[in-house]
Amino acid sequence: MAVELDRSLEPQLSERFGAVANVGIVFGDALALDLAAVAPGATKLVANLPYNVATPIVVESLAGLPRIGRWCVMVQREVADRFFAVPSTKAYGAVSVLVQLVTERVGFHPVARTVFRPRPNVDSALVAFRRTRMPDDYAEVKRVVEAAFAHRRKTLANSLELSGVVPRGIAVAALARIGRGAAVRAEELAPDDFVALRRALG
Repeated sequence: MAVELDRSLEPQLSERFGAVANVGIVFGDALALDLAAVAPGATKLVANLPYNVATPIVVESLAGLPRIGRWCVMVQREVADRFFAVPSTKAYGAVSVLVQLVTERVGFHPVARTVFRPRPNVDSALVAFRRTRMPDDYAEVKRVVEAAFAHRRKTLANSLELSGVVPRGIAVAALARIGRGAAVRAEELAPDDFVALRRALG
């Protein structure tokens, strides 16, 4: 099943693939569609994703499309770097944690801006990754991760409080239980640390 936003391509795509039994085309916004309903049996996600939709589509597909086992996406290089960034780097954030909790990278191919017509102002990358696991409490871990990075300049405990997850004191106590101090920031924790933190929070 293919999803395409640009309806100007409908005549050409319909002419080329309309009679192909194993190809279906849905015209619409992938962010607005219920992808699980559109392609309930899908096991792979292959896409050329614009910058503004790449992160939400990939993140939501992790749990929203549970049968997906492999991803191969073309994204802006900046986004590609975020997916598998390491802790304590500028690129590391909530999307890094969530993607790495569920998948591992199996391919990365930089794509220069010079291969496109018209030429964009950014470089791209083709990134491939495969599902390795899904924490049982993924939804709760996701909530903690997103709240932890919501106020990046704050300490993790303060960010959790400001995001309405737990009071700062409870967050500090949970951090102590996983061997972290009250002044730690979200970008210092590895993906598995967030799973431990969620469980320490109760």
